[in-house]
Amino acid sequence: MSRGLFSVRLINELGERMTRTAEADVIIVGAGPVGLTAAMDLNARGISTIVVEKRSYQELPSVKCNHVSARTMERFRRLGVAAEIRNSGLPAAYPHDIAFRTVLTGQEIARIPIPSRSDRYTSRNGPDTGWPTPEPPHRINQTYLEPILVEHVAALPHVTLLNDTQFLSVTQTDDHVEALISDAAGENLRTIRARFLIGADGSRSAVRKQIGAKLTGDAVLQQVQSTCIRAPKLYELMPGAPAWGYYTFNPRRNGHVYAIDGREVFIVHNYLTEQEAADGSVDRDEAIRTILGVDESFEYEIVSREDWVARRMVADRFRDGRIFIAGDACHLWVPYAGYGMNAGIADGLNLTWLLGAHLSGWADYGILDAYEAERQPITDQVSRFVMNHQQKIARSRIPNVIEEDSDEGREARERIGREAYEFNVQQFAAAGLNFGYVYDTSPIISYDGEQAPSYSMGSFVPSTVPGCRAPHFWLDDTTSVYDEFGQGYTLLSFGDRGDLAELIDAAAASGVPLTVIDVPEGVAGEEHDHAFLVCREDQHVAWRGNSAPENVTGLIELLRGAVPSKAPSAEIPVAAGSAAGQ
Repeated sequence: MSRGLFSVRLINELGERMTRTAEADVIIVGAGPVGLTAAMDLNARGISTIVVEKRSYQELPSVKCNHVSARTMERFRRLGVAAEIRNSGLPAAYPHDIAFRTVLTGQEIARIPIPSRSDRYTSRNGPDTGWPTPEPPHRINQTYLEPILVEHVAALPHVTLLNDTQFLSVTQTDDHVEALISDAAGENLRTIRARFLIGADGSRSAVRKQIGAKLTGDAVLQQVQSTCIRAPKLYELMPGAPAWGYYTFNPRRNGHVYAIDGREVFIVHNYLTEQEAADGSVDRDEAIRTILGVDESFEYEIVSREDWVARRMVADRFRDGRIFIAGDACHLWVPYAGYGMNAGIADGLNLTWLLGAHLSGWADYGILDAYEAERQPITDQVSRFVMNHQQKIARSRIPNVIEEDSDEGREARERIGREAYEFNVQQFAAAGLNFGYVYDTSPIISYDGEQAPSYSMGSFVPSTVPGCRAPHFWLDDTTSVYDEFGQGYTLLSFGDRGDLAELIDAAAASGVPLTVIDVPEGVAGEEHDHAFLVCREDQHVAWRGNSAPENVTGLIELLRGAVPSKAPSAEIPVAAGSAAGQ
């Protein structure tokens, strides 16, 4: 019997038993990529989880997401599924390039080279190769990604996956939450109980509404007519090498096209003007044919209509007591740079390590205050990056001569191609969004007064300033320093760790997990300019110094979330010998 059928059988049996209350440590509402990844991470910590999902087991999602960021792939590596995900999606040798053309079947004016998955670890041809990470990004549609995650989660020992199940409401007390659920028809009402609940239930989140959180920002930036099509003969009409993504530039209608399977399925995005959105005047078939550059004789099939609205919305709060929201439940934005899903997964993993710390017994309940303090500002920043990018594209104008075989046409294609590359390479090789964001208002980070480097969508400066991502390096040819990080905290020692014996002992006495790595000389970059770093398992720096902290007990209490969050850095003096203290 397959793992999936075995899981469905167990779920049906559990449903028959659940006439009374079922219990777990955490309830997750929503089994999209955010909820599934959160369940995987909690399982890895031995924490029991019930996942509630209204769709049937392995019911395919819509073709929404197409990109898994490097940071997400790093966490999939830690969870043991990176290789399976990497080996799925487009054919192995299919380029993940982005091509800029007059129409899909027309003249190519520029190209951003991104390696195929077969060359992903070895290629140095492209703006996101040689990145400081053990796991480069991966282009894969959600229709390939999600089934892998679902099957994996269904087989996990500490996860109960309830498909065909509706979440109806939640109540909470001082020590637990109770969720009312039903079957897909709204019948068979029952209650499930847990210590905490995570709402990963999408843009129309019932959990968000339950806690009274409000989305604020820009409700409508642009409306998009989006269509998934099957066109087996389209590649025969396209010039040059295939690409994962295509941008079309012509004076009639611009659009974006993404390859889903590398054979016959594509998603076509047609961006509407305000007038077109208001009067509904755009003929879908005509728009698709204009973007593709094909006439009425070309045959294609509409697989699904996936129309959407570009927004920039962030919830005013991400939490109410023991109830949290993550992903699209707490932020919505234009899917440029492919960071909607990835930001949601980052939310979930930020939260699950905090919940894991508390539920494992070594962290105070106050550690959970870090979730909203860290993730809300970052998601607001990212939403503004992508909104600004969208608005610049929306304002762009294409010269009428761009398709002409003339000096003016060639000059226009060269200019537009150059501008398209320079402007868009930052979203398709978004090093800043992957590696540059900083948690600068966290109650569980010991700041030392040094300002973190600024970052943009496409660029960043590696830094050990507390709150930054600890700069990556390889311990040997195949082992990333991140591979050796333990659950909880990791101490990177670039000097004599005998100086930190008191800190190591204090962590052990408080039950705070602290893995110690003695870093060999010469393997780390020059940005590692301190003798010691304490890093969280999500790779962010929690403390640094050149000698032991002056207040060891205070630092341990801060790391375990036992220091009041109003003044996170005031409780811990600047470490003696730190850059800020010299």
